[in-house]
Amino acid sequence: MGRRGGETAARPSAGERGSAPVSLAARDLYCRYGDVAALDGVSVRLPAGGCLAVVGESGSGKSTLLRCFNRMVRPVRGTVLVGDSDAAAQPVVQLRRRLGYVPQEGGLLPHWRVLRNVALVPALQGDPASPAAAAAALELVGLDPAEYGARFPHELSGGQRQRAAIARALAGRPAALLMDEPFGALDAITRSDAQAAFAALRHRLGITTLLVTHDLLEARLIADELLVMRAGRVEQQGTFDALRASPATPYVAALLQRALPQLVASAPGIRP
Repeated sequence: MGRRGGETAARPSAGERGSAPVSLAARDLYCRYGDVAALDGVSVRLPAGGCLAVVGESGSGKSTLLRCFNRMVRPVRGTVLVGDSDAAAQPVVQLRRRLGYVPQEGGLLPHWRVLRNVALVPALQGDPASPAAAAAALELVGLDPAEYGARFPHELSGGQRQRAAIARALAGRPAALLMDEPFGALDAITRSDAQAAFAALRHRLGITTLLVTHDLLEARLIADELLVMRAGRVEQQGTFDALRASPATPYVAALLQRALPQLVASAPGIRP
């Protein structure tokens, strides 16, 4: 998946580009679960082709925000835009096929072989070449379809399953990619390899990516900007360097300070 160290990333072919990337935006979103405000006036914008990592502690509203974009969650107030279109006005099936989605555990169907799993969205779109689209997506993430396509998900390693899940999200050539803690369940070494590979791949494809993660190192590696959330509210949005230089709140400062030892150990170019 992606490029090897020291190599220049190849530009995507016409077949890899798929749908033109779209911007994503949320305006003044409110969402409640009983008495809990999961989103409390959240606004954010992600330009077409960019990557935004949403970070924060459990319960901060990260996943709720992400799921508002594919209408798995419907806010009680506010507007969600996919490109220039109001997501609430779009047919939900059409919207979800337009947005690739990678859930926390990958979500592969256990009784389907890998190639059929990856071909799901192209097949639902009526693409007669859905097996070829699935094979091409597997190639993109570094899985040889001849070797892995006929396997069942339980016959793959954890890292291979996540690559297959990303391939499934890419096979329909989406306009944007929604990723909810996609590498969180992997062991440290596999996670590091998967993060680096996806960072290279998303740059190669130029696909708009909204990434939910609790891992600041992952966010810094993959994303252009970070969105820090706490208790359903946005604390700050900006590049890692901008947040570190001028944290907007004590919470952002404390979050970065707690993560700094790990960041320094993993990326020597970062100064304590």
